[in-house]
Amino acid sequence: MIEWSVGIAAVAFVFLVVFLILTLRKLMATLAETKETLSDARKSVNSISYEAEELIHEANKISVDVKGKMESVDPLVESVRDMGEVLHNATSSMKRTDLEKENRKTIHSKETDGTQNKQEIHPVRIKMNE
Repeated sequence: MIEWSVGIAAVAFVFLVVFLILTLRKLMATLAETKETLSDARKSVNSISYEAEELIHEANKISVDVKGKMESVDPLVESVRDMGEVLHNATSSMKRTDLEKENRKTIHSKETDGTQNKQEIHPVRIKMNE
């Protein structure tokens, strides 16, 4: 009976060892795939970082170029603003001259609104003939 027990134990041990060997082989294959996947991921990340760095350098070049062009346009914008002020002053002066030429005077008349007793002031222009 002991011989049978020893024989069954030996067979069970052989099955256990075979099962462990199969499991370890599958584990080794999985680890090899994981290593390959990580290597591919590392290569992808390196290429993406290189492309991102190139993109940042290009964006910096464009930014410098745009800044230079904006600085070259600034005097033109200031000239246009100055021209607008000159035109505004000229039209204002022409309006004043026209009013003085026509010798107009402004008289303010007061009108009341019967519902709320508010007074409104309306300018009235009268041309004076000499």
